[in-house]
Amino acid sequence: MERFQTVSGPAAPLLRRDVDTDIIIRIERLTGLPKDQLGQYAFEVWRGPDFVLDREPFVGAPILIAGANFGCGSSREAAVWALQGLGLRVVIAPSFGEIFMSNCFQNGVLPVVLPEQQVTNLAEQAQSGAAVTADLDTCVITAPDGTSFPFQVDPVRREMLIEGADEMSLTLRRQDLIRQWQADDARRRPWVYVGSRSAD
Repeated sequence: MERFQTVSGPAAPLLRRDVDTDIIIRIERLTGLPKDQLGQYAFEVWRGPDFVLDREPFVGAPILIAGANFGCGSSREAAVWALQGLGLRVVIAPSFGEIFMSNCFQNGVLPVVLPEQQVTNLAEQAQSGAAVTADLDTCVITAPDGTSFPFQVDPVRREMLIEGADEMSLTLRRQDLIRQWQADDARRRPWVYVGSRSAD
């Protein structure tokens, strides 16, 4: 997974509420296509010269500013792959579908939750194509006018993105601690471990 620290660039405003994963990527596109080819079909039913991600300066924009409950609906991980295929690394919204949000972290996309008024303010400023910056080190979004919008992110998920690691990778880095805990636990509760009970 690509490491994430700071992303800066145009932020495409798409303030539609309840954009579900079937809008992001149609189920028919998930048969026979590798994930790195899904971007061309992202938001397929909306694509065209008037769609924000098909207009300059937002073609290839790294940031999407979305409406509330973005990524609701089915749990398809391919919705995140499709967004990545468009070049997106950050999605800012007042709220997200829970599974979609988890899938973002698992695939190197930063979902940022901000209050709705801040999202609206940011979207208005972003209309010109001026750069918005998402800094995961400081957990701050910086608007084109310099206004800072702090956001919160789970510390473990933040570490995953910064290190470019998934949950399994983070667990494997703690093998020494895990083995030490198991050894201590085996001494405290030998009956739990097969073959560890000493003969009386």
